[in-house]
Amino acid sequence: MAKLTDYSSYADAQQFANSKALWDLFDGNSEYLNIAHECIVRHADGSGRTAVRIAHADGTDEILSFDAIAAGSARFAHWLIANGVQPGDRIAFMLEPSLPFYISLFGAMMMGAISVPLFTLFGLDGLRLRVDDCKPKLLITNAEKSAIADQIDRANQVDGIRVVVADAGLLAEIERFPNTYKAVTRANDLACFQYTSGTTRELPAAVKHTHRAIVTLMFAALYGTGIRPREEFFCPSSPAWGHGLWHGTLAPLALGVTTGTFAGRFDAVRLMKALQDFKITNMSAAATHYRMMKNSAKAADFRFSMKKLSYTGEPIDPATLEFIDQTFHVPACSMYGTTEIGVVLVNYPGAKDYVVKPGSLGKPVPGLKLQVQKPDGTPAEPGVVGELMLWRRDRWETTKDLAKTDEEGYLYHAGRADDVIISAGWTMSAVEIENTLLKHADVREAAIIGVPDATRGQVAKAFIVSDRSPSDDFVDELKKFTRDRLSQHEFPRHIAFVSELPKTPAGKVHRKVLRDREAAAAVASPK
Repeated sequence: MAKLTDYSSYADAQQFANSKALWDLFDGNSEYLNIAHECIVRHADGSGRTAVRIAHADGTDEILSFDAIAAGSARFAHWLIANGVQPGDRIAFMLEPSLPFYISLFGAMMMGAISVPLFTLFGLDGLRLRVDDCKPKLLITNAEKSAIADQIDRANQVDGIRVVVADAGLLAEIERFPNTYKAVTRANDLACFQYTSGTTRELPAAVKHTHRAIVTLMFAALYGTGIRPREEFFCPSSPAWGHGLWHGTLAPLALGVTTGTFAGRFDAVRLMKALQDFKITNMSAAATHYRMMKNSAKAADFRFSMKKLSYTGEPIDPATLEFIDQTFHVPACSMYGTTEIGVVLVNYPGAKDYVVKPGSLGKPVPGLKLQVQKPDGTPAEPGVVGELMLWRRDRWETTKDLAKTDEEGYLYHAGRADDVIISAGWTMSAVEIENTLLKHADVREAAIIGVPDATRGQVAKAFIVSDRSPSDDFVDELKKFTRDRLSQHEFPRHIAFVSELPKTPAGKVHRKVLRDREAAAAVASPK
């Protein structure tokens, strides 16, 4: 009987895609399901087939098979139990893509614990916010990675957490355990906590995913990234975040597709070499990855095998879209969603009966209903900007984004409805950055907004009230202060010193006034 992976057209997606057809792609059922089994174990057939290719920033490649990850995950699951871990306990890991990363991810879920991936460049404040929230029993990290040794020392300042170094010693220690494990989890058991960067709340919040989430994820895999069996897939986004984990790791592996990822400091030329060497046919990346490839001016040095491309996180500017067309000869397909609601708008990569419109978010995934609404809750006419709403649980729910439609039903992003900043594909909370800046002894008040940037789409700009005299040294000090405490990407790249901040009648910082002033200044003094 045909499965959804046998179809590629837009018309077939509308006709055949439904919940039952998604479940037919898995071994598990609505009562019992385990992500580690579906993504790894059932594909480990002793053949040594490649599961993950890792392009390291230093130029080396690392190839991991389904067999190796399955065996390591089983041993790690047994090791966790031997160390007192029980189903439902949280296991946090702050690792670059590597064998320890994948066996931590899948081993924890295999035995019923909850995997919590964390970004490797978090400073103490960024780490503390998350571990205070999820209260993990263990934090697995790697002393050999840049800055991790220091973070281990800092992590020990967090009460009630045991830090384990994922080095050769740990791998040797788990070798004494069996290389198979019978996973028995219910579909509705919690499997993973995925932290946002503040997309809908002022501070990072964990979205709590059950094992069942792997099934609904297939809508995005099939119609957002267009993954099909026998493709060579790659996603350079960090698997510590939603795009890299769910769309770049779990989705392709669940379909038995070899996936690829990037480890270490990102470099566009290194990425293009990996795309060439691995003969990648399908890539999903952040808009910034494409911009950085364009800005490198080195794309002509490589030969590509690309047949499908997708991107998420932010719109792509026209110049980068032109670069994509000229370099890969494949349309760039946007997919839109959030960690909380999942992917809801797609452009059906590979569907020959679907026209990809540059700049469009696309159309809803099969079975979903979205609508652009005016402030009174009525549908907005084509071309009219309104709030993008999703029909769920018998009511309209906000996506907290603005959008508009065209006459053919394609949706277009028109800005965010909150104070989140999207920079190089990362989402950053204005409040989180402000709260960190306010810890500096010389900062009295702070406000953060997003401002346009040619490479990153947006960057954070800080407005600082201080009794200390402005200087270049003070600017550099504040940037480092924030970066060290939150993350290497989460800091204000521009800083302005002001005598006071605009406030609302309730006394809150009025960021809209700051955004409007920046916009007016940009018009008055165009570059």
